Amino acid sequence: MANIIFPSNFLWGAATAAYQIEGAVNSGGRGASIWDTFSNTPGKIDNNDTGDVACDHYNRYISDIEHMKALGLQSYRTSIAWSRIFPEGKGQVNQAGLDFYDRLTDKLLEASIKPVYTLFHWDLPQKLQDLGGFNNRDLIYYFRDYAQLMFEKLGDRVNLWITHNEPAVYSHNGHIWGNHAPGIADWKTGIQVSHHLLLSHALAVEAFRQSGKPGDIGITLNLTYFEPASDTPADQAATIRQDGFGNRWFLDPLFKGAYPADILALYESHNIAPDVMADDLARIKNSLDFLGINYYFRFAVSHKENDGLLKTYARAVVGPFTAMGWEINPYGLYHFLTRIKSEYANIPIYITENGAAFDDVLVNNTVQDDRRIDYLEKHFAATAQAIAEGVDVRGYYVWSLLDNFEWSFGYSKRFGIIYVDYETQQRYWKQSAYWYRDFITAQKNKSS
Repeated sequence: MANIIFPSNFLWGAATAAYQIEGAVNSGGRGASIWDTFSNTPGKIDNNDTGDVACDHYNRYISDIEHMKALGLQSYRTSIAWSRIFPEGKGQVNQAGLDFYDRLTDKLLEASIKPVYTLFHWDLPQKLQDLGGFNNRDLIYYFRDYAQLMFEKLGDRVNLWITHNEPAVYSHNGHIWGNHAPGIADWKTGIQVSHHLLLSHALAVEAFRQSGKPGDIGITLNLTYFEPASDTPADQAATIRQDGFGNRWFLDPLFKGAYPADILALYESHNIAPDVMADDLARIKNSLDFLGINYYFRFAVSHKENDGLLKTYARAVVGPFTAMGWEINPYGLYHFLTRIKSEYANIPIYITENGAAFDDVLVNNTVQDDRRIDYLEKHFAATAQAIAEGVDVRGYYVWSLLDNFEWSFGYSKRFGIIYVDYETQQRYWKQSAYWYRDFITAQKNKSS
């Protein structure tokens, strides 16, 4: 890494999400979200953990920003809790919620940290889920109205926006497999939700462009690197299907204005294809100024005749592995960065999440997390290689700034570069935090 120099305007940051860190679920007029409902349902979350308190960031954001400043972060990505702004998802605006994000924005800018806000990181207001959630086409308009308000209130100071975080996870885990909120297990619903997420993204982008506010807006996709488990034609075909389901189903509409023909045909043959109106795909096409990529792991894919609709079996097999059981494969990040350029467009890209969970142990007020440092080094190097080959990568956000509520895993998995003692809410820098601080400083010095 000593010889690698990133562009002088490259943004080094860290990322979090509202439900995972804010806590204070009953404070400041916030309405309930589907994750409040889901996490408070016994048996849904490891250890029956909830996000009720999380990292208490709602009350500790000033000191958390002090940590960001000490780290030398140039940018910070987080999400806005929709139900803090509209407790019922629409209608009456909650001024206290607006005020919180107003204060957060100002404090970040005072610390010379560029805010990047994601409008939807899975915590749909429960009142909207009661109306059918994103399976209901009306949601695309409620989302647009919420986005429009945020552009109006914060667009004078925030100039990087993300509409949705990982629509594949929200639609698949939340609506096909049911292990995320809202806990629905129905293919037809999940596929329809995926379409409405993309369409609501497009409407929010239209609203942003009509607002006249400066800046750029995009969407963040989680992209999984799939490779055949063997060189047999069956495994290769299975890999194409898995890639179509997880990656191309979202990339193709955004860049080509059409769903991938092979996957659409598969869905049509099972009567689960989404209902798409005449101009939907035309609105989705090219509705982004940049692409956010969340990348974590590689899967080996096998054909398995009796394994569900896709007839695929995708698993991590080679290692090394993180505490999540995810295979560490930096080449996969390089693969997607170069693939977007060659297969879709040389669009600006931000790596909006990349990081790893390990079994961190606090000793003498720190964590010796050499494996996380090694993970980051190798993924930084993969990013640098893609940049050297002409890919327009503009920033990198470590997941995560803080240990936090890791969705269905509760507090059992730690992704942070800062360790959180959930009993006391004390923050402790892991060795990866010190390493990242020094890396950012070195990059500033190299480019100055």
